[in-house]
Amino acid sequence: MKSWTIEPSGALKGKIRVPGDKSVSHRSLLLNALAHGEAEVRGLLRARDVMATWSCLESLGVRIEDSGDVVRVYGRQGRLQEPDGVLDCGNSGTSFRLLCGVLAGQPFFSVLTGDQHLKKRPMRRVTEPLTQMGARFWGPQDAQFPPIGIHGGGLKAGVFHSKIASAQVKSAVMLAAIQGEGILRFREPHRSRDHTERMMRAMGIGIEEDGDDLVVAGGQQLQASSVVVPGDISSAAFFMVGALVVPGSDVILEGVGVNPTRSGVLDVLQAMGGDIEVLEEDVISGEKIATLRVRHSPLRATRIDGALIPRLVDELPVLAVAAACAEGETVIADAAELRVKESDRIQATADGLRANGIEVEEQPDGLRINGGRLLGGRVNSAGDHRIAMAFAIAAMAGGRSQIDDVENVSTSFPQFRDLLMAAVT
Repeated sequence: MKSWTIEPSGALKGKIRVPGDKSVSHRSLLLNALAHGEAEVRGLLRARDVMATWSCLESLGVRIEDSGDVVRVYGRQGRLQEPDGVLDCGNSGTSFRLLCGVLAGQPFFSVLTGDQHLKKRPMRRVTEPLTQMGARFWGPQDAQFPPIGIHGGGLKAGVFHSKIASAQVKSAVMLAAIQGEGILRFREPHRSRDHTERMMRAMGIGIEEDGDDLVVAGGQQLQASSVVVPGDISSAAFFMVGALVVPGSDVILEGVGVNPTRSGVLDVLQAMGGDIEVLEEDVISGEKIATLRVRHSPLRATRIDGALIPRLVDELPVLAVAAACAEGETVIADAAELRVKESDRIQATADGLRANGIEVEEQPDGLRINGGRLLGGRVNSAGDHRIAMAFAIAAMAGGRSQIDDVENVSTSFPQFRDLLMAAVT
């Protein structure tokens, strides 16, 4: 088991460019694979999760050419090839759930699986609506957990109200709907990230909004569209919090995606008193990007709940580190979804904070964190990349720490530790 030993650091300084957005990277491959025509993808995230999607698509007959800075995807006009073997999604829930939607519309049998962590993550949230549309699924506990067999084709869309706000559920259902007949009316309790809608519209798919419903007609064909992938705000969040909590820090984060459905971390950190300037805004490939300047600031406690949660759910572990450095009690609520991520992130975050000497109360759907002084300690990341990176930031601001089980950092941010060490003065 690989571990990191992290020492408290000097100030974080300089310009940092984080790798490409993981959500956009997955979708740039998946949607162009189904499309008519060819497309170039620039800035694709070369992390294990995205490479799992790439590998699965190649097993489905998709030709993908790698030219280093540019990846070319040759679309199959909606008709994939039946795979010879099992499709392995590794640790990637996005690969698994979005491929469920893709394969629900394909008239052949396939099997999706993943690693030991993915096999514990709930999948009925996608298999249920796709079953209602006509796909068939087989797997443990009525297709709740991987591995899951799929026989697709003959889909008919209808009305589906999701109990959770999840871009993965929404995307899977939309990917299935365009391959079938009928009209999808999809609703979720709060708006989740909208990368799929943006990219689908850019690729010629008609998507309407009727009140709280997304309305998508079946039988539509994606047209290939080149994509420039923005920097991942979930990766940038670690450097934002690091700069805010390590005295003397002043960093510039270049080319970060600030899609409004993903930028809740900015809203929360600014509400906590964080000195974050949003500079040089632009729109590339339908996604809003900006340069962010972040300087050390005293932070105050806040409340994170409700409609904010889908806009920052992946950033909650590192926001908990910010809360540990803030004055007062921060409350995170309505975040029960954290229990079924790569780890139980509520428990893993609480355990990590306690190991650092912070008073924290675990709730069924969140945490109550009393700000104090990070002392350092030994943290078990539970194989979760975001827990490992969050407590690396805690160590920079607090005391010497050992962080165990860090191999899965490569699923989203292989360069994380190198970039972090390079920023230390």
